[in-house]
Amino acid sequence: MTDDSDDPLVPIVCDDCGTRSRIPLSEVADAVARHNETRHDGEEVAAVDPALADRIADMAAADLGLLDGE
Repeated sequence: MTDDSDDPLVPIVCDDCGTRSRIPLSEVADAVARHNETRHDGEEVAAVDPALADRIADMAAADLGLLDGE
């Protein structure tokens, strides 16, 4: 188990429930899966905040050189 005090918090949103929370990075996958399983019959409703997910995708694409030549 990791020390949560060193683990960055990731914003999670569920528009269907109207909830927003911040979960330690090491727990995000399990927390989102558990929420969706118990609240939405397994449908992928809750997720990492889309703005953050898009930013991470952009950073990864830049690091991989996928944006070169645009």
